[in-house]
Amino acid sequence: MADKPPPPILSDAPLAAGLYIVATPIGNLRDITLRALDVLAGADMVLAEDTRVSGKLLSAYGLSKTLVRYDEHAAERARPRILAALAEGKRVALISDAGTPLVSDPGFRLVREALAAGAAVIPIPGPSATLAALSVAGLPTDRFLFAGFPPPKSAARRTFLAELAGVRGTLIFFEGASRLGKCLADMAQVLGPREAMVGRELTKLYETCIRGTLDVLAGDPRLTAPKGEVVIVVGPGAAVAASEGDADAALADALERLGPAEAASEVAQALGLNRRDLYRRALALKGVR
Repeated sequence: MADKPPPPILSDAPLAAGLYIVATPIGNLRDITLRALDVLAGADMVLAEDTRVSGKLLSAYGLSKTLVRYDEHAAERARPRILAALAEGKRVALISDAGTPLVSDPGFRLVREALAAGAAVIPIPGPSATLAALSVAGLPTDRFLFAGFPPPKSAARRTFLAELAGVRGTLIFFEGASRLGKCLADMAQVLGPREAMVGRELTKLYETCIRGTLDVLAGDPRLTAPKGEVVIVVGPGAAVAASEGDADAALADALERLGPAEAASEVAQALGLNRRDLYRRALALKGVR
């Protein structure tokens, strides 16, 4: 039986007016932050993708709030009411079904319009499936790209993946469980045998993380069509040596701002090329000019 959430320890500090972007648990209810509880307790209005899901979260912590549906279908109708509330100095909290709002969830238009109207927009950080998966994948974390959901059809998905193949960083995707096997097969074909991890039901009772190369994962029977929420983390591909033309173009750009030695150092670091060779080439380019 799941543990009962601990009683909240709420702050007595008044909550300022504004739009609060509140991260909520992606599974385990104990992952809620104390600050998130403060905001939810003090909000005049709570915007939720699915009011039934969010109602359970609020009920677990003894909170009773006005819930307003805010998903891709209701957003256009709800936004004028929300902006009016913000203009009146109300405190509005935006939450998603799980994790950090706006990450593959509605909210972008609301944040833009709230900012344009002069309302305060305040982040309340917390759980994120994207960062949770990245932190346990065992793959490089110094540079990464969240790519969202791949297209559902194979041809469009392969085109989408091909556009990301040159990214020099770890790639993070969300995917529906029913499409996971086919998606991994397309990833293996387009991206090659990169190291990867598939995280399923993160922070929940049946949390599973399976690691391996994409070609191996694509053939893993456990990943043909699993149940639950899925995050795919794919390591960066092997660096491709820059061509002489790439080096000359980068040097020409750097020489607009720097001397030959500094330009050679900058391009050497960016492209992984020999600094001495680049310095000689920089001097030659300077001479031509």
